[in-house]
Amino acid sequence: MQSLTMNDGHRIPQIGFGVFQMTSAEVEKHLPEAIAAGYRHIDTANAYFNEVVVGKVVRECGVPRKELFVTSKLFPQSYPYEQCGQDIDATLERLGLDYLDLLLFHQPYGDYVSGWKAMEEAVRAGKVRSIGLSNFPMHKIQQILDVAEIEPAVLQVEINP
Repeated sequence: MQSLTMNDGHRIPQIGFGVFQMTSAEVEKHLPEAIAAGYRHIDTANAYFNEVVVGKVVRECGVPRKELFVTSKLFPQSYPYEQCGQDIDATLERLGLDYLDLLLFHQPYGDYVSGWKAMEEAVRAGKVRSIGLSNFPMHKIQQILDVAEIEPAVLQVEINP
């Protein structure tokens, strides 16, 4: 699997396996198949309600954790600074992982500006390697850039053929 180097120096596989709208049973069946087929980037979110089984598959798949790239996303209710750190820890607990390779703010609503500081703290604490934004328009990305000590490493955009 080819990968790209992000602005923070970490590498991200170019193609990932997303588990949006998959039940836990579907994840448990199909994620191991994807990993066996060569996928190394797994994309989930707390709003998908399948982080527990994603973590189980990651831990039990037989591929060393350092060879897998796990992304999760926080929903707007997690963004306020006071809540964000707690919800990052809750995501790690649900996944049963020591760290995330990438954590994104899922949508451009709520108090994402104050929450960005908690995302940066999670990077400094080793809980998250890279942080970024998903579905954010440029003027809201700029609001983050105006306060960021760590710039977003990823700007995830949904594109459908």
